[in-house]
Amino acid sequence: MVNPAWNYRLALILLWVTPALWSTNYFVARAAPGLIEAHLLAFLRWSMVFILLFPFAYKELRRAWPLTAFEKKDAVITGAMGMWICGAIVYLAGQTTTAINIGLLYALSPVLIAIASVRYLGERFSPRQSIGVALALLGMVWIVTKGRPMVIAELELQPGDLWILLAVVSWTGYSIRMKAVTSRFSPVTRLAVITVGGLLVLLPFTILEWLWVADYALTTGGLGLAVLAALLPGVFSYLAYAFMQKELGAARSGTVLYLGPFYAGLISWLLLNEPPSDFHFVGGALILLGIFWVSRAPRP
Repeated sequence: MVNPAWNYRLALILLWVTPALWSTNYFVARAAPGLIEAHLLAFLRWSMVFILLFPFAYKELRRAWPLTAFEKKDAVITGAMGMWICGAIVYLAGQTTTAINIGLLYALSPVLIAIASVRYLGERFSPRQSIGVALALLGMVWIVTKGRPMVIAELELQPGDLWILLAVVSWTGYSIRMKAVTSRFSPVTRLAVITVGGLLVLLPFTILEWLWVADYALTTGGLGLAVLAALLPGVFSYLAYAFMQKELGAARSGTVLYLGPFYAGLISWLLLNEPPSDFHFVGGALILLGIFWVSRAPRP
């Protein structure tokens, strides 16, 4: 028998764990150039995800087959948002921006999700949760401006940063659709269906990439990155996110991305030899305090 209280506590724990899993994708994005092409990486990643999910989704899919026209359309739309734009486009961004910039810009998404959740899903944000979001946002701004928030208007974005901003908007749409669109499937089966939709969108772009890129790259290291991306920021993080949305709502679950800069900083330091500065610690403290306030808010 499912224990609602245990599920709720697990969802609160996942608020802290899930962004660590997601942040490994920032490392993948930065490590991929020269090892594997962006769309091929995304296509292999989500193909592996589907292979891993299919044994668990097969019985439910068989009982529900054939899919309705609405389910097919939803799979393609949601798959394009989550697997193409938030997949291959992020890997394209990794060619011209840094891992920590990806994490920082993704931290804008919770604000958009919170606003959209109140506007379109009727979710409520308490004053305490709003303060938590404000603190986390301040921490993100503190890091991206290197402790000088007054110069934010003077920041120059690289092409990769613009790609990430597109992914931020897409992730907001993905999060709202996952909560707003009622599904007859379990989270595992629904993710499998959406993954197929994403692969259908990715396939023609992957073929075009193969035809147009002169020095097409696919190495053993690239395959290793695809496996890593399929497991940590793929199966585990997407299922955890779906579980959190069910237990906590879209707005509160979206705040996990505020931890992106914190984990991205650790990854940059430990794996990419980019040590943190004082402003990372100050901003990280604000982000952590904000997440704590949001996650400690009374259950609606």
